[in-house]
Amino acid sequence: MENVRILPTGDSSVSVEFGNEISEAVNRRVRAYRLVLEKAGVPGITETVPTYRSLMIHYDPFVIPYGALREKLEALLAQTDQVGIPAGLVLEIPVLYGGEAGPDLAFVAAHAGLSEEEVIRIHSSAEYLIYMLGFTPGFTYLGGMDERIAAPRLTEPRVRIPAGSVGIAGTQTGIYPVDSPGGWQLIGRTPVRMYDPARDKPILPEAGQYIRFFPVTQDEYDRILREVEAGIYTVQTHARKEG
Repeated sequence: MENVRILPTGDSSVSVEFGNEISEAVNRRVRAYRLVLEKAGVPGITETVPTYRSLMIHYDPFVIPYGALREKLEALLAQTDQVGIPAGLVLEIPVLYGGEAGPDLAFVAAHAGLSEEEVIRIHSSAEYLIYMLGFTPGFTYLGGMDERIAAPRLTEPRVRIPAGSVGIAGTQTGIYPVDSPGGWQLIGRTPVRMYDPARDKPILPEAGQYIRFFPVTQDEYDRILREVEAGIYTVQTHARKEG
């Protein structure tokens, strides 16, 4: 395939790059190629990790050496455009916007020339593609945010951002899954645990899925948080309608 590069990234991993931009079209090729590899069941491949524009492939060189792996990867590239990607699953994530939970909502609104209510409406009206996970376990890099509410990063990052915080940086939005430093503008917080090492599946979201936020009141946030802590809250999902 044109413009595809296969690059060694160590003695047991390679990166297959499909472009140089952040776009859903490029990311679809990444996801399609991942499906091709999973179906092919190439011996020696131990893990695949999708990013915005590439697929990292970890392999066991004692099972398949680099040369043989590269030949197999090149041969499978031709199948990428023939793969149909299933409709993505949408995770419905509750968010308490503004106040202590979203201390930067007022700044984002002022920067956009909008009211806080308009920022909330715009932010919660989209289905965001999860391009990739990274930075911390379960941190979601989401695409598809309306540029009207784009905002610059903080000039000085915070030392500690509470888990569940929903932020904006440039034209991206995402959720901090654990307490961590960070420089995104915080507009709200979800009581849902995106990462919980005690769960059978510690990381809730997956690359290729979508997230839709919906606003909740303080009382609703507190109720959901109690259910999360009791292990009885279930994140609602639905299949995304393409087109």
